[in-house]
Amino acid sequence: IAIEAIEKNDYKKANINIQKAEKIIGEFQGTLDFKYPVAKDFDEVYKYIRTRLREANVKKDKEIIEEVLKHLRTMRDTWKEVIQLSRNNTSK
Repeated sequence: IAIEAIEKNDYKKANINIQKAEKIIGEFQGTLDFKYPVAKDFDEVYKYIRTRLREANVKKDKEIIEEVLKHLRTMRDTWKEVIQLSRNNTSK
């Protein structure tokens, strides 16, 4: 939505939607359990994504948002694989 808004020069709508994305990533960060070493890695990724979203918002730069989307889609796909592997191992 933010990318489309930037393309239409609707910077208010872009701002609102970029901030929504930042809040969602912030929620993900807030759920990390640091007793697991991987949480630190996820925290660093989330920090990077939030920094890039802020930068995209200030600059109204859709290329930065596209970069963030690429990272988020990769993470989503990885989680899908983890869930599928977990289901396959549970059903055996």
